[in-house]
Amino acid sequence: MPNRVKSLLDGNKAWVRNTNRMIPDFFEQLAAEQTPTFLWIGCSDSRVPATEITGALPGSIFVQRNIANLVVHTDSNLLSVVYYAVKHLHVSHIIVCGHYGCGGVKAAMSNQSFGFLNNWLVHLKDVYRLHHDELEAIDDEETRCNRFVELNIQEQVNNLSMVSFIQEEWANGEFPYIHGWVYGLDSGIIKDLNLTVNDSKHLDGVYRYKKMMPVGG
Repeated sequence: MPNRVKSLLDGNKAWVRNTNRMIPDFFEQLAAEQTPTFLWIGCSDSRVPATEITGALPGSIFVQRNIANLVVHTDSNLLSVVYYAVKHLHVSHIIVCGHYGCGGVKAAMSNQSFGFLNNWLVHLKDVYRLHHDELEAIDDEETRCNRFVELNIQEQVNNLSMVSFIQEEWANGEFPYIHGWVYGLDSGIIKDLNLTVNDSKHLDGVYRYKKMMPVGG
């Protein structure tokens, strides 16, 4: 077995030993049920693991990751994760977390072709188009990229708010809250962008659904 692969297995054993020493019944509790408070929609970037950067234990964060933390309404994988988290795990908070220096965002800013990936990056390019005037007014490329990252998170929070079954949950109570965060690779610090919402009032009217009426009766 290649040494690099074996190092992962050895690391797992060391982690289990350390966890058992600190929390003797941790794995017994973990195996019994899954009751996370949070759903994390983040970037696939290997440098932004949800539990590690928040200091959270396994079992506390349900995770969905993709390139540039996008919420695409035709992505059945993402919608299935969100539906399960909201309807069955009853998470209280959904966090959309991007990161500065995101490779997907940088790629979408350019005119370079990335083959099949272009089909995914077009969703990011749509965000750029929506905020074209603000972004083009920023001369420094790194600063523009960082602002693009923040605006992308804003739009993904909006996209989540448009999901019908999330609005259905809001019609029945205050949860889930949706938050927009950005992680700094060079500092390790998470920045709250103060985009928290738990209703659809910030959306254009065409995106708001009326409460579904019960069938029959």
